[in-house]
Amino acid sequence: MDIEKVNKACSAGASQGSTGVPGSVSSGRLYAFDGPAAAVLDHRGAVVRWTGTAEDLTGFRAEDVCGRPVRELVADLPDDDLRDAEMPASGRVRLWHQCGDTIDVTFRTTKVGGSGSAEILVLAAPTHHVTHHEQGAALLRALSAQSGITIAVHDTNLTTVQTNATPGTLDGRPVQPGARLSDVLCAEDAENLEAVLRQVLETGAPVVRRNQQVSWRHDPMRRHALSLSAFRLEDTRGRPTGVAALYIDNAEQLRARRHLDLAREAAERVGESLNVVRTAQDLADVLAPAFGDLAAVDLAHSVFDGDEPSKQLGGGDMRNAALAPATAVWPAGIKRGESIPPLPDHPLLLSFLHGKPVVFGLDDFIAMVSDPQLVEYLVPRGAHSVLVAPLHARGLTLGAITAWRCGRSDPFTEDEADLMKQIASRGALAIDNARRYTREHRAAVALQQSLLPPATTDTPAAETAGLYLPADSGTGSSGDWYDAIALPSLRLALVAGDVVGHGMPASATMGRLRAAIQTLADLELEPDELLTRLADLIQRLAAEAPSGDGDIVGATCLYAVYDPVTRRCTMASAGHPPPVLLRPDGTAEVVAISPGPPLTLSGMPYETTVIDVEPGSVLALYTDGLVERGDRDIGQGLRRLTEALAARCRPDRALDETGRALLADLADQAPRDDAALLLARTRAIPATDIAHWEIPADPTAASKAREWIARQFTIWGLDDLLFTTELIVSELVTNAVRYGRSPMDLRLIRHNVLVCEVTDSSSTQPRLRRARTTDEGGRGLFLVAQLGGRWGCRHGQNGKTIWSEQAIQDRGGSRQSYPQL
Repeated sequence: MDIEKVNKACSAGASQGSTGVPGSVSSGRLYAFDGPAAAVLDHRGAVVRWTGTAEDLTGFRAEDVCGRPVRELVADLPDDDLRDAEMPASGRVRLWHQCGDTIDVTFRTTKVGGSGSAEILVLAAPTHHVTHHEQGAALLRALSAQSGITIAVHDTNLTTVQTNATPGTLDGRPVQPGARLSDVLCAEDAENLEAVLRQVLETGAPVVRRNQQVSWRHDPMRRHALSLSAFRLEDTRGRPTGVAALYIDNAEQLRARRHLDLAREAAERVGESLNVVRTAQDLADVLAPAFGDLAAVDLAHSVFDGDEPSKQLGGGDMRNAALAPATAVWPAGIKRGESIPPLPDHPLLLSFLHGKPVVFGLDDFIAMVSDPQLVEYLVPRGAHSVLVAPLHARGLTLGAITAWRCGRSDPFTEDEADLMKQIASRGALAIDNARRYTREHRAAVALQQSLLPPATTDTPAAETAGLYLPADSGTGSSGDWYDAIALPSLRLALVAGDVVGHGMPASATMGRLRAAIQTLADLELEPDELLTRLADLIQRLAAEAPSGDGDIVGATCLYAVYDPVTRRCTMASAGHPPPVLLRPDGTAEVVAISPGPPLTLSGMPYETTVIDVEPGSVLALYTDGLVERGDRDIGQGLRRLTEALAARCRPDRALDETGRALLADLADQAPRDDAALLLARTRAIPATDIAHWEIPADPTAASKAREWIARQFTIWGLDDLLFTTELIVSELVTNAVRYGRSPMDLRLIRHNVLVCEVTDSSSTQPRLRRARTTDEGGRGLFLVAQLGGRWGCRHGQNGKTIWSEQAIQDRGGSRQSYPQL
């Protein structure tokens, strides 16, 4: 082939399509390249040898170029350079390609065959290949120089061909070419890594930043965190030649991530409860085993009771509140809830008292304690490092957190001490909030308990037992209450109520409502009328409340009156759950009542329900905290209460014992709402102790009443009360005949008191007044008040009843005496 013709063709092609951009060809094609092109030139610059790589690079065969000047292949050499110019040692030119394109190459020359030889060896490669090679080499050098980054090149058999691993990287020993991962890592870890590398080699899909936990063969107990990135290596024709792997020491990143996770978990978990011990346990559970192998929280004795700790807090003033994990084996002396022995004074403890954590190695800790028995008491088996952080909040040291590391785990570091300080600060605030809540909750419960009536009462109408269970949540006491109020004519009022709101305000509102109910009960109002007036009182309390707090003043209430003479119970409800009645035959049922609106609504009517109650029956009044739970509705709660009452309540069992058993069955372990329960076992007045006489509308009715009383007292053996009773009855009957309307009745009830009742159809309210010396009347009720123990008037639907009571002297214990409320 004539090289001149080729040059002309190449020149023509170049003029038509060459871009003239270094590193490119006119057609935009990049040609296959397996290595640098080589050619040998004589002393005149003519080609004497032409390699196959040169042919691959330019497309010209050896017979086309041999014997010709190499300058004829250069596309951008000026004409002046074609004459007498020496071949440079290195440089960058554009060569013609056989197809007419140009190729940007970088070349280097050297003399061959000895110093006297005139032949020159020329090595050339496409400039972009050279640039990539130089950049890759620079990148590889930079990566190899980075601490914490190990680069390994593995062949197709995953044997290490090249690596920068030196003593101090990987397992601390140099890795020789020809080694395998199993020579460095534990067998299981090496197998796992080789499986990843083999997958990369087979699929070509890279692995980027894959976290691996490995152990070195010489230290299998310690785990190390590595981040693996692996890429398949290929030749210029795309054939796999091995795998390049980057092993990055990921310990710091993982440690930082664990610290962030630990701080976040502490923020989320610690402080959810307002119970001091539970908060301390949450704090310990966050720290162990995530931060330390063992963790303990010790608090000042006063913190458990909600009080502030002493300013000079020492070891002897604290006791353990929490240990973690639950399965850990602690020294025999450390037990949850027990006091911590005092530690000796030590200079490092001064920083602890100022709110700074303290880190000790085992030897330093033993030297500080200096008491072998105390060391055996405090130090867990296998421990080598301890970190103690004070629980410091609002200028008070509430206690301390102690974290231990055992076995092969790393000792605590200063940055971990800083993390512990942050967690301890958050934990101290949570514990202090729980402490303050404990104090306020205790005060609210104490106030609530002081405002409640006696737990048990014994009256002619019934024996009662009341129980109150405070809430164990952050809401505080809810103002639930019960009451048993002795009424005239041996009747008994039973009350259960629930105030809206929590804490001290609810307890105070409960006390005001209970006092109001007792006052209204003395007026002997019907249950529906009493609730109506109580609702009016709630409206006034809401109006008196501070601005914005009126909506939280309210309550529900159930008011029932049991009459042991008629054996009937009259009740009304203001939004309160219905009572449960247990009959003497053991059957229990929920009383069907028509509840009215809660007491927050004034002016709404209430409906009265009347039921017959057999002697020996048990009425159960309660608040919704006993029957409502998160996992059940009030209907399910009522069924459970009814079943439990039928199962637990027996005639031979004390009511207070029955009440405690019911609370144990029905209440949650940590109730979120207060619960109050009132049990009343009813009695009845025998018919032989009741006498009834219809009063005729006759001016002589008073004398006839005296005759009837005399006969009845002879039967009852109450001759000592005959005179005063005749005077009382004469005045009451005379007033009924004079001012009242028929029908009129006289009833006597004998029990621990003698009750005289006169009923007429008039609604006129009698008034007690002091008559002047010249008045001929007006002394009747004054005499009744002076002769009897107490007297009063109650209104019913068909009239009024004026009653008077006289104490009956104890007759040798033949009659049971019931103390008054």
